[in-house]
Amino acid sequence: MKKTPVIIISGLLALASCTPSGSSVSSPDNKIRFTVESNDGGLFYSVTDGGETVVSPSRLGFVLAGDEQAKDFKILGKETASCDTTWETAWGESRLVRDNYNQLTVNMQEKNSGLLVDLQVRVFDDGFGYRYVFPAQNRDSLIIMQELTEFVIPEGSTAWGLPIKSEYYEDYFYHKNIADLDSVRTPLTVEAPGRYLAIHEANLTDYPKMNLVATDSVTLVAQLVPWSNGVAAYVKTPFATPWRTMIIGDKPGDLVTSYMMLNLNEPQAIGDASWCKPMKYMGIWWEMHLGKGTWHAGPHHSANTANVKKYIDFAAANGIKGLLVEGWNASWEGDWTRNEHIDFTTPYPDYDIDEIARYAKEKGVEMIGHHETAAWTRNYENQLDTAFSFLTGHGINNVKTGYVNSRMDGKEDHSSQYGVRHYRKVIETAAKHHVTINNHEPVMPTGLQRTLPNLMSQEGVRGQEWNAWSTDGGSVPEHTVVMPFTRGLAGPMDFTFGTFNFENPVYPGTRVQSTIAKELALYVVIYAPLQMASDLPENYAKYPDTFQFIKDVPVDWETTIVPDAVIGDYVVTVRRDRNSDDWYLGAVTDENARTLDVALDFLEPNTEYVATIYADAPDADWKNNPTAYTITDRTVTSADTLNLSLATSGGTAIRFHKK
Repeated sequence: MKKTPVIIISGLLALASCTPSGSSVSSPDNKIRFTVESNDGGLFYSVTDGGETVVSPSRLGFVLAGDEQAKDFKILGKETASCDTTWETAWGESRLVRDNYNQLTVNMQEKNSGLLVDLQVRVFDDGFGYRYVFPAQNRDSLIIMQELTEFVIPEGSTAWGLPIKSEYYEDYFYHKNIADLDSVRTPLTVEAPGRYLAIHEANLTDYPKMNLVATDSVTLVAQLVPWSNGVAAYVKTPFATPWRTMIIGDKPGDLVTSYMMLNLNEPQAIGDASWCKPMKYMGIWWEMHLGKGTWHAGPHHSANTANVKKYIDFAAANGIKGLLVEGWNASWEGDWTRNEHIDFTTPYPDYDIDEIARYAKEKGVEMIGHHETAAWTRNYENQLDTAFSFLTGHGINNVKTGYVNSRMDGKEDHSSQYGVRHYRKVIETAAKHHVTINNHEPVMPTGLQRTLPNLMSQEGVRGQEWNAWSTDGGSVPEHTVVMPFTRGLAGPMDFTFGTFNFENPVYPGTRVQSTIAKELALYVVIYAPLQMASDLPENYAKYPDTFQFIKDVPVDWETTIVPDAVIGDYVVTVRRDRNSDDWYLGAVTDENARTLDVALDFLEPNTEYVATIYADAPDADWKNNPTAYTITDRTVTSADTLNLSLATSGGTAIRFHKK
């Protein structure tokens, strides 16, 4: 057995050590136990938490091309290891992340085919991950049709699941009994008797996304997103699949503050990542969604030089670092989703990119480029280096990418191995150009931002844009108190809140279903290192005292706490700024008004803070009076408890700074 050396990570001393184990492996605190066993011609695993069953015996294995079943394994040997290190994130919800697990690797051979497969398991204090590893062998390529992977969870569990038919993951997570679930995407968040579970995956690399199918009231079976020819994955050995993961927590907040998914990704691979800078940004974007402007050229074209300068002036005057411009490149006419030859280097004539680049630099505002590919990926890949070089040549080092089309290149699913390969190529190529990516219409995130921190944020969520034009009137108030415990577990999401104007006269009946205080609180509750102030400058100008919170709130955090939450009802999130001693609190509720008591024991003891409280006014109501708010200052200490009063679909946002 090789000795693991002392590792120094971000100036912290960390020692990884190896210890013996058997066919079971437990978490470092001995609470969670993962067991592997072979019986009835198959390989199964089970998991207990505090002695109680969390996963009943669940099948492992594959179906290969030709209906070859890779499921009857003999165990050839076992290896064990333990790890306890701490590493520093380039940006994130916590500056330091502890990576502490016990590992079991089971070396196996399929009895009929002779195929060699290792099952690698890591058990943490807050859950587990396992993956299949195909070592180098005389069979150097495999065609995987599906996995036999199962999760057999406790009877009586319910779950928040996103239907598999949800295009681009832009739908609600529906709360149902397991047997009533449609085929669903992950993360799948489960309320089991006595605990909360979140099933997902980590380090999705050169492999299809895993969905889940419920076959009865307790059994969830993996379903891989296939290529258009029905194949799930083409694999060259040696190869490791993504980790199949489950977070285990006593309360909903435990799911949010688990960093197991990040730990199961590879360490940072791009060297110095200081150029991957978190920031708030505005955009020439919302006005088009409101129907006040167009992406294409014409009398109402939004991306014109004068309009862009107006936004630059407002951003500069208010300390908003970035500005996104959509509709700048000459490709938006007609049904642009059918345009297989979108051009990423030719601006519209009324968009003077040289002058805009000069003006933005003078004002200290970073421009964010936009590459809407319409999911014609081969066209985009052929222009990648040229497109990134064109933008960086104009001082633009941040890009929002888009893939609005139901299929890539007319036939492949965004979440297939084809799509995963494409997204990875874009992110890696961007890194070579020192370009950060905010990816829309993505594959569901799985923690790749640890390895490639230039992948700053992603969409994959029914975000704010739906509130501008959706025929159902906009997202319901409950949506934002479900997201942190479902889609939010997969990683940063570009939700784009911060709207102060709640009605849209262009599309009557649509609106943002919240209060102004809730819009502020969402900056703390929903995480992304790129946070948008989504509304128009003139709407922010109406409420300068409230807009102050958006100007102040950080986007990069030292630590995160979720002191109180009920999924689908309300959530209270507390975060400490990475670059100061300030703390921020966000509390949001569903359609029901409620009061919440929040202890301030997260503050530094024996220290006075000024709490600047942005709250719903007593007469606030999301339907009839969404802009009613109060702003008060109060001296507090860690011994205090605040009573928060939240209106219907309301919220409270608080900044704590030392007195």
